[in-house]
Amino acid sequence: MDFELSEEQSLLKDSIDRFVLDHYSSEARIKLSETDLGFSRDHWKTMAELGWLGMPFSEEVGGFGGSPVETMIMMESMGKGLVLEPFFSTVILSGALVAEAGSPAQIEAIIPEVIEGNLMLAFGYAEAQSRFNLSDVETTATKSGDSYKINGHKAVVYHGGTADKIIVSARTSGNSRDEDGISLFIINNDAAGVDIQSYRTVDGQQAADIRLDNAEGELLGKEGKAFPIIEKVTDNAIGALCAEAVGAMAAANEITNEYLKTRKQFGVAIGKFQVLQHRMVDMYMEAEQSKSMSDMVAMKLALGYEVDTKKAVSATKAQIGKAAKFVGQQSVQLHGGMGMTDEYSIGHYFKRLSTIEMLFGNTDYHLNRYSNLS
Repeated sequence: MDFELSEEQSLLKDSIDRFVLDHYSSEARIKLSETDLGFSRDHWKTMAELGWLGMPFSEEVGGFGGSPVETMIMMESMGKGLVLEPFFSTVILSGALVAEAGSPAQIEAIIPEVIEGNLMLAFGYAEAQSRFNLSDVETTATKSGDSYKINGHKAVVYHGGTADKIIVSARTSGNSRDEDGISLFIINNDAAGVDIQSYRTVDGQQAADIRLDNAEGELLGKEGKAFPIIEKVTDNAIGALCAEAVGAMAAANEITNEYLKTRKQFGVAIGKFQVLQHRMVDMYMEAEQSKSMSDMVAMKLALGYEVDTKKAVSATKAQIGKAAKFVGQQSVQLHGGMGMTDEYSIGHYFKRLSTIEMLFGNTDYHLNRYSNLS
């Protein structure tokens, strides 16, 4: 696929590439991931100053009105450096939920603060029993005066421990797994009845399990009608994750190819061995196919959200999930024992690619979803 960037898009890509080059060496990234926060607030401030946090939001609220294509460009470049800041969870996922479902007052109160870098968000959607089913929600919300009391447990909430506000899905009516009856709520992280247990994930990110015991929440959008919005926002988020995986695969291939050129066996660089050359060709082919799919789905998402778009999202996630697993595993294997050490970068790419394959549905899930939508 021939995908030419405009001048503005090229400048956006170059600015993020420079940021990654300046701040995300392998050593710097590993050190940052091991801090209590898990990322840099200085980096977050820089992202705000450069306007990146406002890219997907409308100009009416202080954003730049960027499309999923601009999001793809940003996430691909961030994927090359395995950027740790909560851009995905705050802007792409939670910010989009507010922009799509929120009232004018809620949008005005939250989105400008996100754009300025003053407010971080997280989205709690997964539960212990839900697997990849977004409509499998057992957390409940009961109206109490002007607000709601929320009870339940949300698992693996990315950056839930550092978010100022948490958006959660909860059931206001219907049975478990019904699409109708799911609502969205905004909860302050320091509200009474909110218990947050933070931990570091295998890919170096931060996540949290959140238990809600009569926690007070503010309704976001219409009661019981949130599922279509959740599905739309998560499909856009999947497109962004796919772009991140493309960037991570490109970096993994570059690192591995360079290693093959310098590592010697029997006095010869192992990259001279034909069987390893064939392995690298397969890895590059998987990455290039994934790049084409990622570009395609970004353009489809930019044109609108229809059943055909949903199919494209699932087809892309299935291809990129398969490619991410292949490239990650082969990269580690070609590095031998060195690839298994935490001190060397390739293992961190493998872990992030493996995580992306699982987020919002693994390869098998999206193959089934694609089939059911056909």
